[in-house]
Amino acid sequence: MKKHIPNTLTSLNLFSGSIATVMAFQGEYTWVVVWVIIAALFDFSDGFAARLLKAYSPIGKELDSLADMVSFGLAPSIAAFRFLSDNTIRISQNPIIIEYLPYIAFLLAIFSALRLAKFNVDERQSESFIGLNTPANAMFWVSFCYGLAYKVPMITPSLIYTFLVAIVVFSLLMVSEIPMFSLKIKNIKFKGNEYRYFLAAFIIVATITIGVLGIAAGILLYITLSIFKQTGILKK
Repeated sequence: MKKHIPNTLTSLNLFSGSIATVMAFQGEYTWVVVWVIIAALFDFSDGFAARLLKAYSPIGKELDSLADMVSFGLAPSIAAFRFLSDNTIRISQNPIIIEYLPYIAFLLAIFSALRLAKFNVDERQSESFIGLNTPANAMFWVSFCYGLAYKVPMITPSLIYTFLVAIVVFSLLMVSEIPMFSLKIKNIKFKGNEYRYFLAAFIIVATITIGVLGIAAGILLYITLSIFKQTGILKK
């Protein structure tokens, strides 16, 4: 029985991501955030369970990527698509642009798929990541869409343009060669986990202070810390 536990947790990740996708289509950004977070918890727990029970399998690896594609690729893409569909009119009255521009959001899904495929065949990513991982990308987008939809009093054209540029930038970050430290904590010691604890503390404080947008701010900090660490601005 124990060999089926990790795959069951992965399946629950997929189930949560499917619900998040439905919520994204409906523009229910609060529930998108909730279900993507739940999916991320299952995504973390399946790997933990596999290591604890020594229940590794080739099927489990492939299933994990397929589940992640829905939870962290498709769901945030649809959230971004819905946001653009509701707001593209703020930058253009052209019916063609209003109709088709929101589809740029699916760059996030395409590059998430490329990222996951690359991760599966890249043996360099056993201890850390190369490029932005899909859960972090998803957490940024669902919290960003939530913040813009519910916390920003007025959606301006500059915000829409920033949103579009961010889609391209984050898509490229996922397949970039920028090393980024893993968010998984293998032990509770502070030494060796300094960046992780600092990031976790920042997200907690930011979320308490500014709400769900604090998660998006935390992901931006994560990217910044990784780049600074790689360039030597921060000591390794």
